[in-house]
Amino acid sequence: MTGTALTATEKINWLRLSRAAGIGPVTFFALLERYGTAAAALEELPRLTARASRDKAVHIPSIAEIAAEIERSERIGLRLIARPEPDYPPLLAAIEDAPPIISAGRNVALLQRPTIAIVGARNASANGRRLAERLAYDLAEAGLVVVSGLARGIDTAAHRAALDRGTVAVVAGGGDIAYPPENATLQSEIVARGCLVTEAALGTEPMARHFPRRNRIISGLAPGVVIVEAARHSGSLITARMALEQGRDVFAVPGSPLDPRAHGTNNLIRQGAVLTETADDVLQALSSFDLEPPSRGRSDPAPWPAPIANPSDSETSEARRIILEALGPTPVPVDELVRRCQVSLPIVLTVLLELELAGRLERQAGQRVSLTS
Repeated sequence: MTGTALTATEKINWLRLSRAAGIGPVTFFALLERYGTAAAALEELPRLTARASRDKAVHIPSIAEIAAEIERSERIGLRLIARPEPDYPPLLAAIEDAPPIISAGRNVALLQRPTIAIVGARNASANGRRLAERLAYDLAEAGLVVVSGLARGIDTAAHRAALDRGTVAVVAGGGDIAYPPENATLQSEIVARGCLVTEAALGTEPMARHFPRRNRIISGLAPGVVIVEAARHSGSLITARMALEQGRDVFAVPGSPLDPRAHGTNNLIRQGAVLTETADDVLQALSSFDLEPPSRGRSDPAPWPAPIANPSDSETSEARRIILEALGPTPVPVDELVRRCQVSLPIVLTVLLELELAGRLERQAGQRVSLTS
């Protein structure tokens, strides 16, 4: 393991910034790159949001609120782990939109072991559940930790089969919320014997918009994702797409063309996913994947540059007009924006942050930005 633990004060500042309204992972790290530390970003955030013409100031949790969250997390067996810290999963740390902080518990050592993700249909067939159980059991026997999303159907079958050997459940809500309710006992068993992971604050009720964000963590934790049953518009296909974007392998179990739950997996195979019938199919494909932790990117010690002097209001005002004229719905690399606008990088980064906080800018993969539609 690499990385350096944050001090108690640094962790509180990271949590305050990551829990601030409208601050997602990409924005969080953009602020850190711009201002050097979470404390400095917190100090600048009110001014940035004011210049972004927001109707009201962004809500930033107080130190007392964050201290209470840390205390409640520890009470239920969850630890808050920041991206620079040694216990943060190295594969997850390597993705572009990794969560700044995750809650995990109790067996966080599982996050450092070789992993495989298994996901699939919630309304799984009996055969699909049996196959997921067999794959999860055999892969766990081979030494892989099975990662899934604790949903009904395939996820549940995979977790149960791997529980005695190592499983990680990634949930969309707070670690104190049992979802779906019928998996409350299984979730408690995973907290006690496996590892539960979430980026959500305690008390967060799972909502539809949270699940794609959860899915990127599932795929981010493993070098490969196995899909067992998925309809054409299944959430499991979102996980498969995210896995491909993260440079991970996708495995798909074929099914009958008469079963709608096989349409998504069969199509993945047509597109190049590894046809998977047994654990050996997965193990042979992963043998060429470097299971050693990748470069941790921003999670290395002292990864952020020294903060840059803030541009004046007059500088950013003129630059804002030029940058807005250059931006459109088509994503453009930030470096190209600097060249096109003939504006210094610090000013461009400041204006982009203002636009993002105002809800007018979207960040895309590969350091590209576009105006919201």
